Amino acid sequence: MTDTPAVRQGTTLLGQTGLSYFVVAFVARLPFAMMVVGVLTLVVSTRGSLSLGGLTSAAVGLGTACFGPLLGAAADRFGQRPVLLVVGTANGIVLALFAWIAYSPAPDAVMLVSAFLIGATAPQVAPLSRSRLVTIIGERIDGARRQRVFNSTMAYESAADETVFVIGPFVVGILASLIAPWAALVGAAVLTVVFVGTFALHPTAPRRQTRSHGTAVGPVSELFRPALVVVVAGILGVGLFFGAMLTSLTAFMDDRGAAEQAGLLYGVMGIGSAAFALGVALFSERFTRAARWIVFGAVILAGTVALPFVHTVGAMTAALAAIGIGIGPTLVTQYSFGAERSPLGRSATVMTILGSAVIVGQSVGAAVTGEVAQRAGTSAALVLPVVAAAMVVAAGGVNAVLGRRRF
Repeated sequence: MTDTPAVRQGTTLLGQTGLSYFVVAFVARLPFAMMVVGVLTLVVSTRGSLSLGGLTSAAVGLGTACFGPLLGAAADRFGQRPVLLVVGTANGIVLALFAWIAYSPAPDAVMLVSAFLIGATAPQVAPLSRSRLVTIIGERIDGARRQRVFNSTMAYESAADETVFVIGPFVVGILASLIAPWAALVGAAVLTVVFVGTFALHPTAPRRQTRSHGTAVGPVSELFRPALVVVVAGILGVGLFFGAMLTSLTAFMDDRGAAEQAGLLYGVMGIGSAAFALGVALFSERFTRAARWIVFGAVILAGTVALPFVHTVGAMTAALAAIGIGIGPTLVTQYSFGAERSPLGRSATVMTILGSAVIVGQSVGAAVTGEVAQRAGTSAALVLPVVAAAMVVAAGGVNAVLGRRRF
């Protein structure tokens, strides 16, 4: 069974974890949300190429794609604490090193390799937090209340994710504007070492998964079940939207001579997103999760359709606010499906796969959109968020069909 250290006694999840857990877990996930944007901003500033910035951001995503799920599997096997302490320290060092390399005469290839290492060592705080809380709910919360606590927790976690994925670019924008583009990555490095380390050492951290104690672990093949793959595809679509939206928005603001303010404008999207993500816990059970995915995915799609026709900052702000209404509930729903469909004993693995899918999508979206913006202009780049939103809706439709067939 999972070797979970004793935590506070109580009948609520907060009573089990303590308030400090949520504060630490929230701040610890912020550097993850700053990585791609910080790299993009720094490269565009120092090397003068939006295309290279997008490619370097993609290298971050590639590193996460290659190693994120492996870190989740390692956490399932050896415990979160040693895994987080090692990768947190390594990631802090690589982030600071990248900030130096960007200003140095080092060739672009060196910068791409270091960006890959940023992604490869990225601490998977958000998915590991979900895994940790789901385990506590399953083991320590009364069965009659378990589903309600689970729903509320998934809503909070997604709202926290969405908030940091908006705050992250916002912080990058502020630090780049007030200090220098390197400040965002150095700040992320400090936050990683301090808060990821604190998150790793928190008493709630499960130490290891021991098969010798009799716990059966689901086979790896269960990770490739269609019902789980479609969730990964859907959340990848959200990540693609993040990357395409932020990069096309950067091009939009660059046309107006204020590229460094893109992160500030991007923050508008998070207002409705976080609010509606928290509101998911209040939805009636008759509004099924499968239906929520399609409905709120359609809200994202409807908002993005207007983007190619936007020509003023005010209109862009309104479009982003409308899109944000759909983002939060969609993420809540996708993560809930992922937690529900995780194979036995592989919760951290599944959650890191989903978390990696977001950052991979963000990185790929940034790279492709940066290239399109460089070659075809901002109007063409603003079409790509529409494509990503359509992918989210399509995955939601497939999920609904799979649900009816009980795959």
